Amino acid sequence: MSTNNTDVLVIGAGLAGLTAARALRANGLDVHVLEARDRVGGRTVNHDLGDGRIVEAGGQFVGPTQDHVLKLAAALGVDTFPAYDSGASTYVKNGKARRFGNGVPPDPTALPDVGRLMARLDRIAHTIPLAQPWNAPNARALDAETLATWARRGALTDGGVDLLDILLGSAFGGSATDSSALFGLWYIAGAGNEHTPGTVARMMNVAGGAQESRFVGGSQRISLLLAEQLGDAITLNAPVRRIDQTPALVTVHTDQGTWTARRVVVAVPPVLATRIAWDPVLPAPQEALFQRMNFGTLAKVEAVYPEPFWRAEGLSGQGAFRDPTVPVCSMFDNSPPDGGPGVLMGFVGARQWRAWAPKPAGARIGAVLRAFSTVVGPRALQPSSVIEKDWTAEEWTRGGPTSVLTPGVLTEFGHWRDVPFGRVHWAGAEHADYWNGFMDGAVRSGEHIATEIIETEGAQP
Repeated sequence: MSTNNTDVLVIGAGLAGLTAARALRANGLDVHVLEARDRVGGRTVNHDLGDGRIVEAGGQFVGPTQDHVLKLAAALGVDTFPAYDSGASTYVKNGKARRFGNGVPPDPTALPDVGRLMARLDRIAHTIPLAQPWNAPNARALDAETLATWARRGALTDGGVDLLDILLGSAFGGSATDSSALFGLWYIAGAGNEHTPGTVARMMNVAGGAQESRFVGGSQRISLLLAEQLGDAITLNAPVRRIDQTPALVTVHTDQGTWTARRVVVAVPPVLATRIAWDPVLPAPQEALFQRMNFGTLAKVEAVYPEPFWRAEGLSGQGAFRDPTVPVCSMFDNSPPDGGPGVLMGFVGARQWRAWAPKPAGARIGAVLRAFSTVVGPRALQPSSVIEKDWTAEEWTRGGPTSVLTPGVLTEFGHWRDVPFGRVHWAGAEHADYWNGFMDGAVRSGEHIATEIIETEGAQP
């Protein structure tokens, strides 16, 4: 196979890799992007509904303080529209549905614990230094226990932890038992920006929160437009198998040929980076960290209807499920901006995914539709079509939406996350402090690594 040469080689054509490539090229460096998939966009992917309408099968929401992805979208001419948030939402507990307005789901026995836990999470999260969480007060103690154990301390009921698990089912593809307390608190601390502290409410809410808006034309449109700008500087269907480096050069071996570059940006999930053959091998503690940055388990199921019928009945289409028998942890109205057709979207994550993923698709989809029907009524049982995207089945993702660190990992290995390996640099949503795992975190990471390389290599004439 042929050998190709470039200044900087970017591995991964998701938001982080494409953002980095755009910035590097703007500074005069010759850049090429390698992507294992047959498309760009990484964990963002659009599904065509016909007639110019789409829904997102991957990452989709954007909200206040997610300044970097919003700025990039604006520069590319991609507008936002508000996620549908009018009308009553529904709280389902053990098969019983209760409708409510804005705020915390109505559960009188759990509300005191919910309020205390949210205040406690915010208070302690604000003490976590984002750049060095291992230096937080009581960092080792917080990292030695799960977020669930920490959250239950002093609680009278499991209501607070159960509500937290509803949130983490979609945010982590996991639960409070999967995360160390330190990692969970650090994650909340990053739900803001340099001027606005992170809060649980900003992670949870639609209006004023991380689910406030969507992108017109779908979130993948950002990557598609970036790819248009880069043109033939992107090679698809080119999984990287081996990376060799010397003090002066990096050689990357792919299914589409061999590339050499002065610098390489690896913008793929960290756990997948460890499956590349390296010569010399990765530093042992860095490899240990990346191997422990496993993704959560998450699927999205979207039911399409001729119209969003629930809106006429005063319903938002949003639901939160505190019910171990159903596959859905939360649901939203995911209709296109003009409201036609109507789309209901449910997250199947964490325990629900583990319980339902092995079952036949028909049984799983039927259970999701029954869950939808408890929120918006029996018409939900008769969609015109159903879209299911299981991110654990994606070869070049293996889960979603982000990696979650279990007890002991952050304090022991966390400082290795962004350390360059010779001429190899790391990027991706998991390499961001603010909005880690979100589209904004991916864009931030791509911008940061481009700056790091430009400062090292120098802008070219």
